[in-house]
Amino acid sequence: MKIRILLFLSLLAVSCKKETKSEIQKPQNTDTIKVSEKQEPEIKKNDTIVLSTKHKINKILCDLDGDNLNETVEIFRSTNNNKSGLKITFGNGKRTDYLGFGNDILKQGFDEIDWAGIFEKAPKNEIYFNNVNDDGEIIGDEDVKEEDKIKLPNDGIFIHADESCGGGVIYLKNGKYEWIQQE
Repeated sequence: MKIRILLFLSLLAVSCKKETKSEIQKPQNTDTIKVSEKQEPEIKKNDTIVLSTKHKINKILCDLDGDNLNETVEIFRSTNNNKSGLKITFGNGKRTDYLGFGNDILKQGFDEIDWAGIFEKAPKNEIYFNNVNDDGEIIGDEDVKEEDKIKLPNDGIFIHADESCGGGVIYLKNGKYEWIQQE
């Protein structure tokens, strides 16, 4: 696991293009985080978050839980610590989850997603697998056992750094968020 994290960070540092600064636009949407029992306890009550203007695409719709109602997944930024994350508002209106904002995301070694240049829906029934082995080497489809391949039961969230620098798929399995490493 440590090798995977080191490889991911090395790839980001070495092969990704440097960001260019652009004029910051006034945020279009703001929200105040209200902590409930199901959310990460490190998020501060009344921490204000604003819709990210850094990302070209900062909102997608996908059915993460399979109830035929689209969840709204948006990239926001905390005004408290200036770290980005995902705000996931469920289609039934009964649940909102937050990933990132300075809290480790699914034990992957990062706590925000500014590095994500690609943000899109991972369609239901697509087959994914962790394509980095324990030695940090990228592996192909032929090197993965069939039982290690994951057919998404519902839609997922695909985040990836520009120019193939790594990323993954976030999806729900039995009500819990899971990560599939992609490069």
